[in-house]
Amino acid sequence: MGSFVSKAMNENFEKMQAAQETMLQRQIQMQNYMRERQMAMQLARAREMFYWLSSFYGICSVGMLAGFMKTKKPAAIAPFIPLTFLVAYQYDLCFGSKMYRIREEAEKILENEKTSLYLPGDGLPTVKTLDNLRSIDYRSSNK
Repeated sequence: MGSFVSKAMNENFEKMQAAQETMLQRQIQMQNYMRERQMAMQLARAREMFYWLSSFYGICSVGMLAGFMKTKKPAAIAPFIPLTFLVAYQYDLCFGSKMYRIREEAEKILENEKTSLYLPGDGLPTVKTLDNLRSIDYRSSNK
């Protein structure tokens, strides 16, 4: 009788473990999916900003060149240089290889500079800390 009960408990434990593993895999997939969506939104936002910046750059360039032709003073085209860098940076971010270079740099940081990523204070929060914070927030929102 005892072996039958222990065998059933073992099977239940294995089923629970398999269910937890499946749940963890789903959570990992969901987090990765949400991360990809956030990155896509950031890239779309950067591209939208590029369109506005490049339009501004084009209009200003025409105005600066017209001012230079009229006055023959180099000060009229002085903003051309920083604006060029700004638009080139945004283009590289949106359509160039900047995202790949950022990812490579992030991988180097994860491998070689792990201490730069430590959380301030006591590190990772505990369940007790989170419960305390949750109870504080709950009390303050009911006032």
